[in-house]
Amino acid sequence: MLKALLCLRMYAIHIKIMNNENKTIHEFEFNLICEYFSNMERQGPGSPEVTLQALSFIDNLTDQSLIADIGCGTGGQTMVLAQHTLGQITGLDLFSGFINIFNHNARRLGLQNRVKGIVGSMDNLPFLNEELDLIWSEGAIYHIGFERGLNEWRKYLKTGGYIAISESAWFTEERPAEIHNFWMDIYPEIDTIPNKIAQIQKAGYIPVATFILPATCWTEHYHIPQIAVQEAFLNKYSGNKTVEEFIAFQRHEAALYRKYKEYYGYVFFIAKKVEL
Repeated sequence: MLKALLCLRMYAIHIKIMNNENKTIHEFEFNLICEYFSNMERQGPGSPEVTLQALSFIDNLTDQSLIADIGCGTGGQTMVLAQHTLGQITGLDLFSGFINIFNHNARRLGLQNRVKGIVGSMDNLPFLNEELDLIWSEGAIYHIGFERGLNEWRKYLKTGGYIAISESAWFTEERPAEIHNFWMDIYPEIDTIPNKIAQIQKAGYIPVATFILPATCWTEHYHIPQIAVQEAFLNKYSGNKTVEEFIAFQRHEAALYRKYKEYYGYVFFIAKKVEL
C-alpha cells in the first residue's frame, strides 16, 4: 500500500517499544524501512502500465514542460514518465537513500539531463508559484493529507496544469469491521471515490479521469517482490525481534489485502487546475 512513511505509521501503531530504549521507534524504523524499500523498484502499488494510463489523460506537455514527482521514492514511476515525456522532471523525496538510487537510475537510463532527484519535504516544496505543468504523486500524498496536498500544491501549478495522484480509497460505503478499523488506525482520511472527487473539485480542479488500479499492482508489483526482500532481511538481521515484527506486519498487511481487496485499493485521480 504504502510508501515507507505510511508503512512506518502503520507499524508504529502496533509496535510501541523498541529493544533499544535510547531510540524512538521513528528514529530506528525510519532507517530500517528506507533500507527495506530501497531493495524494491516501487515503494507502493503501481505498474508501468498504470503510470502510462494516467499519463494518457494529460495533454499539452512539451520539451519545455516542468514536472514534479512528489514522494518519488527510488523513481520507478518517474523513469517511466521520463521515457514517455520530453519535459524536465524533478523527483522529490524525504529519504536521501531513495534519492541516491533515483539519480543512479536516471544516469543508468541516460536521463540525467532531464531527470533529477532532490531531498525535500512535500509540505515545503522548492518550486515557484505557477511554475509546474504537471504534479505527479503515486501513493504518497497521504503523508501531507489528500485535501491539504491538493490545496497547498495547487499554487505551484500553472492554470491549466495537471495533477495526477494515486490515493487509497474505499470502493464501498460499508465494509467489514476488521479492515475498516485497520485503515482508520493508519489513515483516517481514506474515503470513498465520490468523496475524493468532491474534494478535488472543492480545491479548484476539474476532475479529468479516475480509475482503480488493478489487483496486479498490489500483488505482482508490490507484495510478491517483497518476498525475497523479507527473506534477505530476516537473514541479515537474524534474531532481531524488531525486524521480525516488522516483517510479520508486512505479511499481515498483504494477507488483509488478499482477504478484503474488493472493499478498498488505490485509485488514480487526474485533474486540471482552473482559475478561481
